[in-house]
Amino acid sequence: MAQLLGDIPPYDKLEHLLPRLKEWGYIGIQIPSWDARVFDLDQAAESSTYCEDLLGVLHQHGIQLIEIAAYLQGQIMAIHPVYERLFQAFFPRGLTRQQQYEWASEQLVKCIKASVHLGTTHISVLSGGLAWPYLYPWPQRSNGLIEEAFQELVRRWQPVLDLAADHGMTFGFELHPGSDLFDGATYQRFLELTDNHPAACLTFDPSHFLLQQLDYLDFIRRFADRIKAFHVKDAEFNPDGLTGVYGGYLDWKNRAGRFRSLGDGQVNFKRIFSLLTEHQFEGWAILEWECCVKSLEQGAKEGAPFIKRHLIEPSSKSFDDFAASPTDRQLNLKMLGLD
Repeated sequence: MAQLLGDIPPYDKLEHLLPRLKEWGYIGIQIPSWDARVFDLDQAAESSTYCEDLLGVLHQHGIQLIEIAAYLQGQIMAIHPVYERLFQAFFPRGLTRQQQYEWASEQLVKCIKASVHLGTTHISVLSGGLAWPYLYPWPQRSNGLIEEAFQELVRRWQPVLDLAADHGMTFGFELHPGSDLFDGATYQRFLELTDNHPAACLTFDPSHFLLQQLDYLDFIRRFADRIKAFHVKDAEFNPDGLTGVYGGYLDWKNRAGRFRSLGDGQVNFKRIFSLLTEHQFEGWAILEWECCVKSLEQGAKEGAPFIKRHLIEPSSKSFDDFAASPTDRQLNLKMLGLD
């Protein structure tokens, strides 16, 4: 719900926004842990009463809490100095680089404590990144540069991953540009360096994969057991003679790759929902809306019905059970000519 929040009613407070969300057909929300307009992370981490009151407000409006999200704090776990000023809005001013990481780590610890009070078991995050400026190997990268970056990233994340696992929780890394975990290869590298840590899981978002032309369906097949949440977010990629994956420094409206409202892009949601069902995904399908064409309110109104149309009730029996016949080993041997 982070994209919906603003300073004008009904988008300024949770109590104002919940009736609108219910009217549009939503049954759950992912609350941004950093936005004081709707959530007090310090109180939630320390006070079960605060969390009970929050859940009570949601219940009054027929809305469930999916999870609290910590994308911004996750990004601050590792910032390359070149991005420090651009990310300044995400963390308190006046912190040294070491203090930035320590602040972010403390925030994630608070998210774990708050989730215990709220009864949720998953926290969606970004990984942060030290190696992102060296994404393209020109000039040639020095030997060991990427290895050092990932070892440091693991060192920073290991304590909070351990704490999450101790409480039966998972962090869901949204594989996102600007972070060192941005595709299947980088996530797999991180996972291996953490000895396949049980808390190092995924919040699956196909839109970022489409924009980098990654096979998001094969990604599901490879990492289905790690996907704990699903961002239902659309995108399109229309390259021409001027711009492709890199975007040409153009604004969002003129890039080849653009985020779109659900149903207006190119993501194959029918196959995604089918694959997730086949792999027994039990998490939430969460609307994330970003679009440079359609209005926020129209996109939000269309989101819940779109998701509902794609939900699949798993089959409890085989479609050809009507033709089944009783068998035993002796009959099987006869049928194979082995009697």
